[in-house]
Amino acid sequence: MKVATYNVNGVNGRLEILLRWPAEASPDVVCLQELKAPQEKFPIKAIEAAGYGAVWHGQKSCNGVAILAKGLEPHLTLKGLPSVPDHAHSRYIEAIVDGMVIVRPYLPNGNPYTGPKFDYKLRWLERLQDYASELLELEVSVILAGDSSAGSTTLFRVEVRDAFRNIVNQGWAYALRTLHPNERISTFWDYFRNAYARDAGLRLDPFLLRSEAASRQAKAEVDKHVRGWEHTSDQVPVWIELADEPIKKRRQRK
Repeated sequence: MKVATYNVNGVNGRLEILLRWPAEASPDVVCLQELKAPQEKFPIKAIEAAGYGAVWHGQKSCNGVAILAKGLEPHLTLKGLPSVPDHAHSRYIEAIVDGMVIVRPYLPNGNPYTGPKFDYKLRWLERLQDYASELLELEVSVILAGDSSAGSTTLFRVEVRDAFRNIVNQGWAYALRTLHPNERISTFWDYFRNAYARDAGLRLDPFLLRSEAASRQAKAEVDKHVRGWEHTSDQVPVWIELADEPIKKRRQRK
């Protein structure tokens, strides 16, 4: 199974890009964020015509998340992060696809530091950590495909880095780092200062896997070339590929 995460940066304004990439890469599941579209404006007909079912949590402005599944209708299990009182922000969606729990959080930006928005980001991360520990207790494969919130100076704050590290240390496998432990990997290049041409990027799209899914991880890659397309998002698709059975067991049979 090939599972991807993609900050599309406007699902309607970049619909052509969104449809072009799956046609090329053929992912089985796509987690989208930053839809920038209210619920009723999500382009479900175009997505279904491309062969994908979808569930989504829309919002006008910079939020909005969705889960797409090729040839399937994702089974929606949750909209909004549990215990977060402000559900006006469409930042979390969760669904079951082919027996696997797919989790799509989109972290608050948190700017400026300091202030109420930064405090909100830290509280949101604390609640994500609490709920992530519950997800680890499930006896099924769980994939948490996140977005660290691009364009935010708070991304580099030690408090934010520690909060993310606390989640990973619960027992999640960080997919890109598992297979590429020493590589410099970017998933975001700003539109300004010729960032893509200079390869001055950041890594903002972590894949976290529960142990059962981690044991089947065969690939983890970044489709960097998509950033070079005209009118594309400033972030690119990141994807992992899971084998049908644990990799070690398959190698032992050989």
